[in-house]
Amino acid sequence: MKLYHSTSSPNSRRVRILLAEKGLSIPMVPVDLGSGEQHGEAYRAINPRRVVPTLLLDDDTAIGEVPVIGRYIDDVHPDTPLFGTTAKERAIVAMWDRRVEQEGFASVMEAIRNRIPGLKDRAIAGPHDYAQIPALIERSTRRVTNLFNDMNARLTKSIYVAGDTFSVADITLLVTIDFAAKAIDLPIPNSLVALRRWHASVSGRPSASA
Repeated sequence: MKLYHSTSSPNSRRVRILLAEKGLSIPMVPVDLGSGEQHGEAYRAINPRRVVPTLLLDDDTAIGEVPVIGRYIDDVHPDTPLFGTTAKERAIVAMWDRRVEQEGFASVMEAIRNRIPGLKDRAIAGPHDYAQIPALIERSTRRVTNLFNDMNARLTKSIYVAGDTFSVADITLLVTIDFAAKAIDLPIPNSLVALRRWHASVSGRPSASA
């Protein structure tokens, strides 16, 4: 299998970190988002939604959507499980990962895509065009701020987002925090001690540089 990705894509980074945590090395095919390569016929034949990343299997089956790619990789390479090992653990990890993705990652994406002039008619990634709604920027930023506060409270009681073990939920939160700091100038406030401590710890993992 091989991964179509972009070094500038936070979603691609989520999958690269997951692969690194599992010690997997697969071929990487860069997609130049800046030049619009994702809209070209060649890439659209692989992923009609025109987004990265896409995991292409040996039989040419294309799998999109980060949580699904991660779930597939975890299933076929079960060593170093990142989605839990029991029904209860899998449910808890999925719950926290979904919360972080919806409240945090998606909110940062919404803020940046409704803000950049070059995305005037591309406010939502995918095959269809949508106009920007500037009013969403403030709401999205507030949602990210609230997530930071919620995660700080959570991490005062838990070593990792979903419990005592590093999981895909930690990957999603790490990428969300780094994405927010870079894309919308929203770093972790100094007052959120537990979240800052967690961030420093997971940022020190070798996989974080993937």
